[in-house]
Amino acid sequence: MSEFENMCLGREYDADSPELTQIRNKAFELLQQINQRQFEAAKPYVAELLAHLGKGSIICPPFLCEYGKTISVGDNTYINMGVTMLDNAPVKIGNNVLIGPNTQFYTPTHPLDYQRRRTWEVKSLPITVEDDVWIGGNVVVCQGVTIGARSVVAAGSVVTKNVDPDSLVGGMPAKRIRALV
Repeated sequence: MSEFENMCLGREYDADSPELTQIRNKAFELLQQINQRQFEAAKPYVAELLAHLGKGSIICPPFLCEYGKTISVGDNTYINMGVTMLDNAPVKIGNNVLIGPNTQFYTPTHPLDYQRRRTWEVKSLPITVEDDVWIGGNVVVCQGVTIGARSVVAAGSVVTKNVDPDSLVGGMPAKRIRALV
């Protein structure tokens, strides 16, 4: 199994492997092209960077990620400027999703034990944002989280746990405020 596959599956992997270095370097080259252009001119580079970019979706520069090939964006989704995706595991964004500026998606984490952190140990879990979700600006979405369909995440929230469909959540850490239906 490749280092990329191990990383995406949340297994131990060698981040300095030639395979991952090549993917990361290509992503950085594409990000430079994306982030120095207006949206229309950047579109071909965005499509090359991501695993999937749905019809009618917009990703506003500047945009940051590490690998790109682990990110899938559905149809008619709008990702505002300044979004960062640490995509060491898959990040799946559904259809008709709105993501506010400066939102951050973190699939990796490190151990609490400082001695294990010294070895750069990392564990990554996927993030899923289902259809018709609205994520406000300056939100942090942590590893392993699924945000259920039609939910709203209030600006400035830190989402550490799954969000049920049709929910309004907010705060640090984000908690359910109320049902939306």
